[in-house]
Amino acid sequence: MKLSQLLKYVRNKENFKTVEDYSCFCEKYLTFIYDSLQAVIVSQNETQYRFFQYKKDGNFNVTRPINSDLLIFINEFSSSRNTFAYAIKNIKDISQETEIRKTINKFIYTCQQSIGATLDALPAGESNTARKINGDLFERYIRIILVELGISVRDGIIPVPIVVNGEELFQMVYQHDLIIEKDDGLKAIGSVKTSSKDRLDKMFIDKFLYNRLTNIETPHFAVFLHDVQRKGREPEFGVNTTFLTGHFKGYTVKLNPLDGVYYCDLRPVMRSDSILKKNIRTLDCLLVEDIWKFL
Repeated sequence: MKLSQLLKYVRNKENFKTVEDYSCFCEKYLTFIYDSLQAVIVSQNETQYRFFQYKKDGNFNVTRPINSDLLIFINEFSSSRNTFAYAIKNIKDISQETEIRKTINKFIYTCQQSIGATLDALPAGESNTARKINGDLFERYIRIILVELGISVRDGIIPVPIVVNGEELFQMVYQHDLIIEKDDGLKAIGSVKTSSKDRLDKMFIDKFLYNRLTNIETPHFAVFLHDVQRKGREPEFGVNTTFLTGHFKGYTVKLNPLDGVYYCDLRPVMRSDSILKKNIRTLDCLLVEDIWKFL
């Protein structure tokens, strides 16, 4: 596929309805970048990150930072695809399979970043459109994966009756990305975003308000792809973190901790800080372990 064809394909969200749809597109993108890039730029400050620069057909645009430690390249993609499919079908039996769990995380990261990086080829005037499509498709991807695991999940609204002295006065509604249900009962509420930038506060406050209003301790969790963005000028590009360490720790300690926070691409501080390490895990931990505890 040419870049123009990839762009046309990815802009139609109807092309992404199954796990296999995401895999097929990712394979097309990885095949394209194998020998069709203007340049691959190495980040100046965190050298595992790469920036792909397109040729004239992509306006010579430079992509978001891609973690080369997580990206699955085309020569390994078929094998990883088979491993991912096996993992989804046998998710409850792989808790001790470290390499399979790593592949789950890397495969989801690679498929989603192939979408985001393709959209980075759009002109600057369409950057908001690109962000919207990328975010919507990541939310959909996580929902589809959960459905493949046999979990009843949807997006939409949850009504919250406001009861005073035993009388329902009115209802509030909450919009959520993931509404996990079982036996017609609400089991957990999840948020899915490509990064936590400008969204972290709301997630903690949503849990506090929802549980306070309903008097029920409903688990709330969050899924993020990464928390890095490009900084600097070509060719001296580097990465900045978009994760607010102080905010996360403050809300966790003084308001209420979320019941799970999951990343494909963990920031180094998430592995070293005692509070963050306890509360933030890789995405495979949600799919292999924690989602079943919520149920």
